[in-house]
Amino acid sequence: MNTPLVSLTNAGKSYQQLDALKSVTLDLSQGEVMGLFGHNGAGKTTMMKLILGVISPSRGSVEVMGMAPDSKEAWHCRSKVGYLPENVSFYEQLTGLEVLTYFAKLKGFNKKQAVDLLEQVGITHAMKRQVKTYSKGMRQRLGLAQAFIGEPKLLLLDEPTVGLDPIATRDFYQTVDQLKSNGSSVILCSHVLPGVEQHIDRAMILSTGQLLAMGTLKELRQQAALPVAIKPLGLNGSVAADTKLNSFLTSHCPDTLMVPEDEKLAVLKQLLSHDALDDIHVEAANLEQVYQHFLSLHENKQQSSKQQGAQG
Repeated sequence: MNTPLVSLTNAGKSYQQLDALKSVTLDLSQGEVMGLFGHNGAGKTTMMKLILGVISPSRGSVEVMGMAPDSKEAWHCRSKVGYLPENVSFYEQLTGLEVLTYFAKLKGFNKKQAVDLLEQVGITHAMKRQVKTYSKGMRQRLGLAQAFIGEPKLLLLDEPTVGLDPIATRDFYQTVDQLKSNGSSVILCSHVLPGVEQHIDRAMILSTGQLLAMGTLKELRQQAALPVAIKPLGLNGSVAADTKLNSFLTSHCPDTLMVPEDEKLAVLKQLLSHDALDDIHVEAANLEQVYQHFLSLHENKQQSSKQQGAQG
């Protein structure tokens, strides 16, 4: 069995009375892309800093490439890690090329790689301009180029698509897919859920420092027991008359069947038996719906425990 590239075992971080991250256990394999989701203050950045070795865990253990990232021995592994912080900032007076050449040399690479990366993220035209003249999107592209130096084995990206237009966002995800196919592992932190799901292998949902759920989208859908929306076209009311189908209709979506995952095939077969059927739209719960489900569940639990505490 392959050794995980990143391994957290009951890892947590506390600041005096505040648990920024409660006990989290995670194994990230080589070539795996993990989506890390949660609102501000959920513990996402704390978890990234633990993996980077910038902070040390208050409890449990963290290992990256087989060693504790906050140890002296881990220094040579750091050139194999790329990081894009949420609020990226550079030396304003330097040009884009000077900034990237500086970072490339820090990691033991040369100016040529800096030029190639600027081309890859699409800011070659501005590489001789001072960073202070860059727009938010251009700074983000420069930040991505910095994170991609040396084709890192591990890439930590905190809100990487903030400030990027749709074309740049698409190009960014193509780069992530490319790095993954080359064996790099990626932890991708994002508020922007649409568009992320086809690029991640697993999702991890955090709230108030607590791990709410982790797994593939399929596994999370099953855990959440969210229905599949099936919309038949051309049946004009005959679904309501079909006793095998009408129990799946809801008042707020009268033309859509809300079907549990394990009954999907039976419902589709039944729909196909209707001659008037023109078309079928099948839509499983997306990442955003799964995320909202686990978040609401957590908030409801917190609410009821507060009420119990108040009554006690």
